[in-house]
Amino acid sequence: MKVLILGGAGMLGPYVVPALEADYDLRVTDIVPPPIEFRGEFRTVDVANAEQVMEAAAGMDAIINLSVLRQDRKLAFDVNTLGCYNMMEAAVAHGIRRIINTGPHFTVAGPSYEQFDFDIGPEVPAQPGTNLYALSKSLGQEICRVYSQHHDLYVQTYLFYNFVDPAHPKHKAEVAPFAVSWRDAGRVFGYGLEIPLEQLPSRCEIFNVFADIPYGKFSNEKVKRILGWEAHDDISAIWRR
Repeated sequence: MKVLILGGAGMLGPYVVPALEADYDLRVTDIVPPPIEFRGEFRTVDVANAEQVMEAAAGMDAIINLSVLRQDRKLAFDVNTLGCYNMMEAAVAHGIRRIINTGPHFTVAGPSYEQFDFDIGPEVPAQPGTNLYALSKSLGQEICRVYSQHHDLYVQTYLFYNFVDPAHPKHKAEVAPFAVSWRDAGRVFGYGLEIPLEQLPSRCEIFNVFADIPYGKFSNEKVKRILGWEAHDDISAIWRR
């Protein structure tokens, strides 16, 4: 399977690429080269540039979107929102049916959920709030959803929050009850590439991706049940003394 990775030099890229390079033909793209050596092709691509994304997607069987920009108002929308539009246009044009998008947990479960509720799954109506990062990513996800309704393609969106290095865990006060190791986060993408598309409940599915954590504020039941993914790394140091 030939897999296009958008934003492969960002935070997750150095963990996703090693998890996939042995089993897939990778075309990794970003505005700068990734900080690791890998087996595959690198292209300089700005996800906000429709022509560049369209050219990069040619001949691919799947797209993984890891691109993200948080701080700048215009660039956040260019990358997080317009980037999704360009990705979906390229998927339709090239007949790519398998798309994996990514975002933060508050793409769906913003403050109105997080501050008051428990057992929050990815199926709740999206309420990202007014945070620039959350809102621009939520709009990108809505673009993906609309395309999945009108075209023969399948979108999986993986939501993350905190990432942990098991060898050097953060103090528990710094980690919200939605965390996963970097390595386990990278592993989930292989499950998304391998699941038969017809086994997905719909053409647009959202998954909370985090390790089993005792707080109970969020639920990761869906990613385990449908994709068969489970965290391997022990990150219990973030909640144990």
